[in-house]
Amino acid sequence: MRYRLGVDVGGTFTDVLLIDEDSGDSFRAKTPSTPHDQSVGILTGIEKVCASAGTGLDAIGQVLHGTTVATNAILEGKGSRVGLVTTAGFRQVLQIARSFVPGGLAGWIIWPKPEPLAALEHTVEAIERIGADGSVVTPLDEDDLRQKLRGLRAAGIEALAVALINAYVTSRHEDRIAEIAAEELPGVPVSVSSRVLPELREYERTITTVANGYVQPQVASYLENMGRKIGKKLYVLRSDGGLASAETATANPVSMLLSGPAGGVSGAVWAATRAGFSDLLTFDMGGTSTDVALVQGGVPRIGRETTVGDLTVRSASVDVRTVGAGGGSIAHVPALTRALRVGPQSAGADPGPAAYGKGGAEPTVTDANVVLGYLPSQLAGGEIDLDREAARAAVVRVQDGMGLGSVEAAAAGIVDIVNENMFGALRLVSVQQGYDPRDFALVAFGGAGPLHANALGKLTGAWPVIIPPSPGVLCAYGDATTGLRDEAARTYIRRFSELTDDEVRGLFGELAEQAIATLEAEGVPRADQTLTYQADLRYHGQGFEITVSLDLADFSLAALGAAFDAEHERLFSFLLDKNEHELVSARAAATGPRPHVRTPELPDGGADPAPALRTTTTIYVGGAAAEARVYDRGKLLAGNVVTGPAIVTEMDSTTLVLPGHAATVHPSGSLLIRPVSEA
Repeated sequence: MRYRLGVDVGGTFTDVLLIDEDSGDSFRAKTPSTPHDQSVGILTGIEKVCASAGTGLDAIGQVLHGTTVATNAILEGKGSRVGLVTTAGFRQVLQIARSFVPGGLAGWIIWPKPEPLAALEHTVEAIERIGADGSVVTPLDEDDLRQKLRGLRAAGIEALAVALINAYVTSRHEDRIAEIAAEELPGVPVSVSSRVLPELREYERTITTVANGYVQPQVASYLENMGRKIGKKLYVLRSDGGLASAETATANPVSMLLSGPAGGVSGAVWAATRAGFSDLLTFDMGGTSTDVALVQGGVPRIGRETTVGDLTVRSASVDVRTVGAGGGSIAHVPALTRALRVGPQSAGADPGPAAYGKGGAEPTVTDANVVLGYLPSQLAGGEIDLDREAARAAVVRVQDGMGLGSVEAAAAGIVDIVNENMFGALRLVSVQQGYDPRDFALVAFGGAGPLHANALGKLTGAWPVIIPPSPGVLCAYGDATTGLRDEAARTYIRRFSELTDDEVRGLFGELAEQAIATLEAEGVPRADQTLTYQADLRYHGQGFEITVSLDLADFSLAALGAAFDAEHERLFSFLLDKNEHELVSARAAATGPRPHVRTPELPDGGADPAPALRTTTTIYVGGAAAEARVYDRGKLLAGNVVTGPAIVTEMDSTTLVLPGHAATVHPSGSLLIRPVSEA
């Protein structure tokens, strides 16, 4: 088996990348997504990419997949009917939730509180109680529980979540309830909080467990269907950027709510590292939305929470921020304000932008780029022919609504506003986290990212702007070049004065063994695994924690406390010197090796890119028409310097180089865009 297959399903396109593990050669396909059944678009893409490589499905060893099935179930409210078992007295845990309302002052007036994923009528109380020290305060009443579970069966629940008070200390009652549920509710999947999230805070543990049950039947059905159709070993990308087997993903689907965006960040790190950069902002602009993240030292920032729509769960994920700004984002001019707005509504894959010629009539960002002359006549390797007249007719609606003098001015306004929207997202992961974007490179990918990348570089001051090879399918490349990962965590609340260095090392050692065992079961030898450790710390008396990474080989409580102080001061600009440090939770993660894929380098071609020149075209930039050279990226060589205004075309994306800037071709194949004064 010499090929690895990466598959990423987006809201508009499905990207498939086939990698020859021996030569490093890659073959790509981009096909419209099929929201009614994602597997249809995936199988179409697999057939296309295998045909282009001249091989068959039998030569593929593994299929590595970033999927939005769990995400879509949450966003669309189409998950399963979930029953919930809580400790007696805590039946309304989901209804009480947390006292947080999104929005500004008095936001609660207009905020419709979302319905809990498990209805109150499907929530039952188990007569039991575990103490905070793990002792049994009230034994489990099994007869009462069986009667209540039969009531849930009659109500037609499709999944069961079990979340008891203090179950993070000991799982004995939850384990017994799971055994009873298997007898009373045969065939109904059971999610147990002590396995899904063995950490304190009953609401977060409960909502995460319920969310796991809410998406579990759909994810299980989808992955089983995919595995059967493909007939290969299937792995799924986790929200934290690691891989999990289909079986593991089925048991813990809440860990893959941000599976899609995580693949892009992994791919961006791979591309930037090859170009010699380890501190970067990632910018993934697709047809429906834009995802941004920050990477420092080659390691993406991992958050302890995952947010999808109105739902926030405690599950590790790459710290990705999403805005409704993509190639399909619809521009509109409200009659009341006559102020141009772009997004978050999207034309999606069907009907898509007006330029796609599939019946869409609303003006979109893609239509604006067509009007400005930035896009070629075809997209996705000939999959989509662009209708320039339809795009122009759509953007005229914005021109008329605002009373502008030309359709090009309206198109430029659409592009400027969507760029500002994405700039705001980049500020969220940089400036608002205490980082100066000028200290980072900007990696742009996705089908639409390279078209807007140069403008985002100007707004952020992040240079160089890196356009990786095959930017439109980089998420699929991230899926295909990522290693297996598993994590084990435990709440262990102790003040530092109550701990010793050896005790903490032992705690992390136990957690590491759990994570190692999971990967060993997947065939990853212990010697090939990499271990990382994190601790959630706070000052005694605080109500929140800060996650700090640590090196177990050189561990001491004093060093851990100093690392916490440094992070606390960076975030909040002060320390609580008189308060003792307190450990809350410990976490160990085991990661398997990335697959060895040879990466070919481009031969040197000197500075002159003339052999790659295809034609010239007229574009509108800076309020005026300009002649731009159009280059074939497949013919560019290392060292070539493409000076703007210029357009670089390839199968899966188009790159715009603005006047006053130049793109240098790195031997790894990436384009490095800088202002001419710095190039």
